[in-house]
Amino acid sequence: MKTLFRLCFAFFLGIGLCHTVIADDDFITVRIATYNVEFSSRATAEEIGKMLVSYNLDIIGFTEAPGGDWIERVGKVLDMKYSYVGEIPSANHEDKYKAILSKTPLDSTEEYRFEVDWGWNPASAVKIVTIIDDVPITFYCIHFCTAGRTKGHAYLFVDNVLLKDKSERIIVGGDFNNQIGERGMNKFEGAGMRLLWYDLNIDASKLSTYIHFNEPDNPGYVIDHILYNTSSRGLVIDGGIIELVRPLSDHKPIWAEIQFPQ
Repeated sequence: MKTLFRLCFAFFLGIGLCHTVIADDDFITVRIATYNVEFSSRATAEEIGKMLVSYNLDIIGFTEAPGGDWIERVGKVLDMKYSYVGEIPSANHEDKYKAILSKTPLDSTEEYRFEVDWGWNPASAVKIVTIIDDVPITFYCIHFCTAGRTKGHAYLFVDNVLLKDKSERIIVGGDFNNQIGERGMNKFEGAGMRLLWYDLNIDASKLSTYIHFNEPDNPGYVIDHILYNTSSRGLVIDGGIIELVRPLSDHKPIWAEIQFPQ
């Protein structure tokens, strides 16, 4: 029986489907969410934290997050003690920072600034590295302007940051202001990143993560995403858009549970 298992494992490994036969002990899972909170104008830090409690998240990336003690207040509700807040506000608007909460200590943090010749500036990405079940996880929280034909914040990030990152397991999440199939997202996919929607067989073209409060008949579109590097051999096993009866922002939170081989 052991020999048969090993043969089956070798076969599936060869075709890239090893996650279907390896025991659970050979994986780690990371539960992650991203949320553009619209500078917390429609809900308090405590209300946003309470809404996310049931998802038992390991990492949360917030865009358009207020400064001050806002991130610590959310973390207190979620019992997530470790945080990092960038210093570059999106488009130089007040209280529009990128912020990250983590259950596990942060090994390192960094922020990257991006400016282009058109659209709003500056944009930025914040990065953390944390250890989950003895495995390093690199996470970037981003907020970018819509990408153009050959230029944009997404291009600068991928070319100057992402492609130079040698981490084994990379997750990127946030407000991309690009839909699937648009140039900004194609840039990420061309760099070996995979969207959570694909693994879950979710047709994001029929959904929305942005709410048009002033246009109730506008169905909106999915511009918030979570991706992971395919070289990690990860797999999204759960997740999606969190639909709320009372929206707490002009965006909807999204989440994913990603399974990585050790």
